[in-house]
Amino acid sequence: MILTLQGIVLLSTVVITILSAVLAFFLTLKYIKLKSKNYLFWSLGLWLFTVGVVLEVLFAFGLYSEVMIDSYLTIVALLVEALALGSVQFLGKTVKKIYYIYAVITTIVIIASFLFVRVGDVIANYVVFGLLPILTTVVSSIITFPAAAIIIVSAYLTIRLSRAYTDKNVRRHKNLQMSSIIAGVVVVSIAGTLYIAAYPELLYWSEFFGILLLWLGFI
Repeated sequence: MILTLQGIVLLSTVVITILSAVLAFFLTLKYIKLKSKNYLFWSLGLWLFTVGVVLEVLFAFGLYSEVMIDSYLTIVALLVEALALGSVQFLGKTVKKIYYIYAVITTIVIIASFLFVRVGDVIANYVVFGLLPILTTVVSSIITFPAAAIIIVSAYLTIRLSRAYTDKNVRRHKNLQMSSIIAGVVVVSIAGTLYIAAYPELLYWSEFFGILLLWLGFI
């Protein structure tokens, strides 16, 4: 049976939802066991990711409202920030404190921004596609790009610290984990924003491959 465009979108988003929900669940269990803030924020980021993909499933069914799209765009930005809050735990206290303040301010700003702009209908062929208001794009960018930078720097430093392990197999395993996390977050946070330009299907490909890479890194 040949799937329709709607069927393809539904299938891909449902699969991504399941993968992200299971990963979020495992990370939550790790937080409960270890009581580590990095797992708290990483699990929060993955739960936000899951909610975002659930909204994409609803969009694929033809359900749409201004509240839904505002929530979706907010979640897409904040999930990357949540992942960064997990990674910033490995950096210095000063950096951590500054980023905490930055995260609170930018979260308030993106929520408040929707009081001043109307996104409108940006769903085409069952996928999120269309030019967003400049304010929405700018606010999302000041959240996602610094967050992605925090994650990359943190992962790089973790890879360097892994050199302290004398066991080559342990060191190689740590490097592969961090490399997968770096790649997964970059794909989800940066490549996922490029669909707005001209390739809406890139959103779903980036989500799928991004979540697989995060699976390899976190599990």
